[in-house]
Amino acid sequence: MIVLAIDGALGSFSAAVSGDGRVAAARCESGSVALERGLGIVEAVLAEARVAPRQIERLAVGIGPGGFTGLRIALAYAKSLAAAWQRPLVPVDSFDLLEWGGAFDRVLAVVVGRPGVISARYRGVPPTRRASGRIDEVLDALVPSVEGPLAVVGAPEDVLHALAERDIIVRPVNPAVIPAAAAAALAASSRVPPKSLHEVVADYGELPAATPPKFSGL
Repeated sequence: MIVLAIDGALGSFSAAVSGDGRVAAARCESGSVALERGLGIVEAVLAEARVAPRQIERLAVGIGPGGFTGLRIALAYAKSLAAAWQRPLVPVDSFDLLEWGGAFDRVLAVVVGRPGVISARYRGVPPTRRASGRIDEVLDALVPSVEGPLAVVGAPEDVLHALAERDIIVRPVNPAVIPAAAAAALAASSRVPPKSLHEVVADYGELPAATPPKFSGL
């Protein structure tokens, strides 16, 4: 199965093509390049993989949580291409992208939002838990205490320090498959696509930048 995948949620814009369970081509550019360079990156990946649009059997897209602007643009591109080519679109969340290809007994996957704000998912003793908000609040909700080493993927230094302050033994892990779009392409080949593109929606995860004040009635 040939899959074209796009991700813009994890701090860069990436595109990848996979076929027969391997990545045929992938490109990634850091920074706010999705709007100006995104479609060019997709075109370059298809050319490198020597794949024409008619050969693509499905598309995949990272749905977040992650950066607001990059996520929205990547999702718009993916939906537009899926609609134009009449192909199914598979959503893959950022936590799965970070963990894809790794083997963990328990793991904390962390996506950075605004400074001091994260979204995270803990997988270990069931059930799987996730939370979004300020670092201390998220860690208190997900991993108030953990015995033994905890694999942590995607976490910046301030999150690792906060875990260490809780006397948690941290084992930092880099994503096994990069860029994110490559993980999305591999993941999507074995998943059942939604019946409608309208079911594919963004997961922004983090707290809003501001909370509107509450006014009492006059």
